[in-house]
Amino acid sequence: MSNPKILVERDGDVMIVRLNDPSTLNSVTTDMGDAIREALEEASKSCRAVMLAGGERGFCSGANLSGGRDFDDPNLDVGASLEGHYNPLMMTVRNLPIPLVSAVRGPAAGVGASLALCADLIVAGDTSYFLEAFARIGLVPDGGATWLLTRAIGRPRAMEMMMLAEKIPAEKALEWGLINRVVPDAKVEEEAMALAQRLAKGPSSLGLIRRAGWIAAEAEFKEALATERAYQREAGLSPDFKEGVTAFREKRPAKFGG
Repeated sequence: MSNPKILVERDGDVMIVRLNDPSTLNSVTTDMGDAIREALEEASKSCRAVMLAGGERGFCSGANLSGGRDFDDPNLDVGASLEGHYNPLMMTVRNLPIPLVSAVRGPAAGVGASLALCADLIVAGDTSYFLEAFARIGLVPDGGATWLLTRAIGRPRAMEMMMLAEKIPAEKALEWGLINRVVPDAKVEEEAMALAQRLAKGPSSLGLIRRAGWIAAEAEFKEALATERAYQREAGLSPDFKEGVTAFREKRPAKFGG
């Protein structure tokens, strides 16, 4: 990677993408966002699953707000970085053809919360928390947060997170249905990697399941039914389907090629 604040490594068929700026608790710059997008695009070509992680003290504290801004400029456009950098990153995540697992320790705030919560499976440490702090500085949630939160936990709880801008501890996030697992902080990456490795050994239809799930969240019921029908045909033509049925009949674990 050309950006030292994003580390990429591979463990078998799983690519690990790690935010690496501990001095700022991994606050994201536009350059870092572009590097994450580049890493995910590469993973989609050569791996079968991705684990997205931060550091021991924090997953991501949000967008980096350092740097001079002329708040008296009548043409100031704080949303420009969304259009040019963060929105393309989030669309890359949304369109990823392989499973994504996030490993959250410490804070996941702002766009960092969006990155964590758009994963297919979200593993959080017992002292971690999620925070939509935008209202504290007079901005609106971004990184797809308004969409992600309302669909995951419903409008009233999403409004509570966004308007009150209070920390949501991991246990409450689990209770609300915002995340999948809460484990001791020291076990977060171990648990997330175990899930990622399990998904990496799964059938190629996991990519179709992921795509269908996103479409269903965005679509009417009739469209979701049509999507399932089309993807079922595609999955049924894959070697993994033949292997899965054969393994089921032979009463043995399937060996999927992905």
